[in-house]
Amino acid sequence: MLNRRHIRVKVMQSIYAMHQKNTDDLEKEEKFLLHSIDSIQDLYLIMCASLLEIRKKEIAFLEASSKKHLATAAEKNPNTKFVNNALLLHLEENSALSIALEKRKINNWSLNDDYILILLNDIKKSSLYHKYMAVSKSSFEDDKQFIVDLFTEVIAPNEKLYEYIEDNKMTWIDDVPLVNTHIQKQLKQISEKTPFKVTQLYKDTEDKEYVNALFRKTVLNELELAKEYIDKTPNWDAERIAEIDTIILKMAICEFLKFPSIPVKVTINEYLEIAKEYSTPKSSIFINGILDNLVKEFEKNNKLNKTGRGLM
Repeated sequence: MLNRRHIRVKVMQSIYAMHQKNTDDLEKEEKFLLHSIDSIQDLYLIMCASLLEIRKKEIAFLEASSKKHLATAAEKNPNTKFVNNALLLHLEENSALSIALEKRKINNWSLNDDYILILLNDIKKSSLYHKYMAVSKSSFEDDKQFIVDLFTEVIAPNEKLYEYIEDNKMTWIDDVPLVNTHIQKQLKQISEKTPFKVTQLYKDTEDKEYVNALFRKTVLNELELAKEYIDKTPNWDAERIAEIDTIILKMAICEFLKFPSIPVKVTINEYLEIAKEYSTPKSSIFINGILDNLVKEFEKNNKLNKTGRGLM
């Protein structure tokens, strides 16, 4: 689930937090960084569980309505197409998902079922829902497309749900788009022969090790890394360079010099995109200029020791 750019962002944010707190407690900050990344798995499972809980709430609603003293004909014989949606049933019966939810003790919606009721209400007011329910029968692919559209257009962008996520854990604010995009992709890939698979946080051990290495190598060498660019900014007052920009520069230079398997172009492109999203409007131009000049200098002085994929 995690990609390298998101890892870079989390490391950048942790280094920025260290600067703001003016602390040098490396182990404490590294522990917080790793915890914030690990909790992305909880966010992923919480969002997956929302689909299960929405179905359960609708089942409960239909049962309660049918038992009312003056129940209407429609309430006594309700349209059960939504609760019998093939993809929702697929997720409900998926043992891997059930085990993951139990293992990580994901019970957010049982404690905050008002948010599920809000989502269910918004779903039932949507044109997507009414169009889907108006057709008596549908194929697995039809059912899947309905849930994909519902997740994309109604659930993921729900403001109340976002507020809950933000209030629950501040570090999740930047993780929500990553998680929702991944779940949307997963839902699209499910078929009658291709079951839903719970995604692991890291693609491989190399990515997991990259988190620690990038954080430690940048923090422990900040002064050394700063010296590489400090006299390359004649038109900029060093003290007025945005702090995020200085961190991005140090992280990029760290990758140039201390991560031989990462190609120079990948490093530059990744940090320019991060600068565009997290820093000032002119930051990416400034950073691009500095990094381009540094690469030329490093190549001239044989300081770039790239190997394997890093040569690409």
